[in-house]
This record gives sequence, C-alpha cells and structure tokens, in this order.
Amino acid sequence: MDIDYITVGYTISVWAIPILLAITLHEAAHGWAAMKLGDPTVKELGRVSFNPLRHIDPYGTIIIPCMLLLASGGKMMFRFAKPVPVNFSRLNSPRRDMILVAAAGPAMNLILATIAAAGFYSLFYLDGDVREWVAYNLGNALWINALLAVFNMLPIPPSDGGRVAVGLLPWSIGRYLVKLERTSIFIILGAIFLLPWIGGIIGLDLDVSGWLVIAPASYIQDLILALVGLG
Repeated sequence: MDIDYITVGYTISVWAIPILLAITLHEAAHGWAAMKLGDPTVKELGRVSFNPLRHIDPYGTIIIPCMLLLASGGKMMFRFAKPVPVNFSRLNSPRRDMILVAAAGPAMNLILATIAAAGFYSLFYLDGDVREWVAYNLGNALWINALLAVFNMLPIPPSDGGRVAVGLLPWSIGRYLVKLERTSIFIILGAIFLLPWIGGIIGLDLDVSGWLVIAPASYIQDLILALVGLG
C-alpha cells in the first residue's frame, strides 16, 4: 500500500502544533504557579519554560496520545509529560497552594481553548490553503485543550484533579486517593478500552470516558464558542 506522505505530513502538522502548545503551556503554568507561591524548584531546574523539549516524555506526550487519537477518531486522548518538580513544603501555604498549583494547568488549557476559539475570527483575513490549515489547527487546539482540561481534572492522582481532591478532602479520606496513584494508569486504560469492550459483549453502554470526559469536553467547547460569539 502506497503512503501519501504529503497527507500524513499535513495531518501531523495540524495535530502536533496544538498538542505541543497545550502540553508545554500546561506544564509551564504549573511551574509558574509554584514559583509565584513560594517554591523556586522549577525555576532552579529550568522547567518554567516554553521550550517543548523540556516537558516532553516520548511515550506519554507523543506515542500514547497519537494512538488514542487514531483509535478514537480524534475524540479521545490523554497525555502526560515530564512531571514539573514541586516541593510542596516550600510553598507559602502547602495545602492551599498545592490546590492552586494543580489547578493552574487545566486553567491554562481553558485559556488556550478560548484563544483558539477567538482565533477563528482571523480566518476572514486568510485565503485558500493557508486558511484551511489555520482553521484545522484552531479547531484541534480548541478540542484538545477542552479535552485536556476535563481529563486532567478527573479526581484520580496523580492527575491535577486528584491533587485538588486530596487538598480539599479531609486527610482521612484523601489518603485513600493517594494510594491510587500507582495504579491510576491501569484504571484509566481500563475505563477507556476494557469497559466499553465488556459493555459491547453484555449489551450495556459502559463508555465511561464518554460520560466523564468527552461529553463534558464537548459542552465546554460549545460554551467557549458561545462566549466568543460563535455559538
């Protein structure tokens, strides 16, 4: 089978740029928040950076997200990057600031999604292939950032939502969430792939990722488009 390298390259270009920006700025937001709240660790290690190479994990940033995007037809992905080093004991108010540092990443994704939505107005000034390429990038950026904002706020450590939940809950409850950290990747993969497969066999809708991630992300995407006057 012949491979159309031009088509493959075009597809990569309209997905790679939004993904790299979403991941890089997400991680930089964690680092910036930690630095502002009293922990200079990320600055000392050079992780408050817009350079994607400082945040990329080959498997979690590139291989796994691409496999999920292809398998789901562009609807589902999760990703992880090199974790931003945060010494919570150096934060001004460790319990409160842990929540703020964790929430900074998804907040950045919502900001990027809003910028991407507003960027559609720039298409009026573009023509032809350039307009189409920019439109694909903006659409993908809007969806990816909405998706990552929702996914990262799932209350399963070590996700951002997990850290927020641990910070908000009494320690007598939060400590049980902490224990999930080592097995969270298997819980996530099971919810995405195994449960829908089992549901198909027994005739039940067990698409947990659809209920908890895709549907809320679609709602957020529509809400953002409405906020910028395109809904």
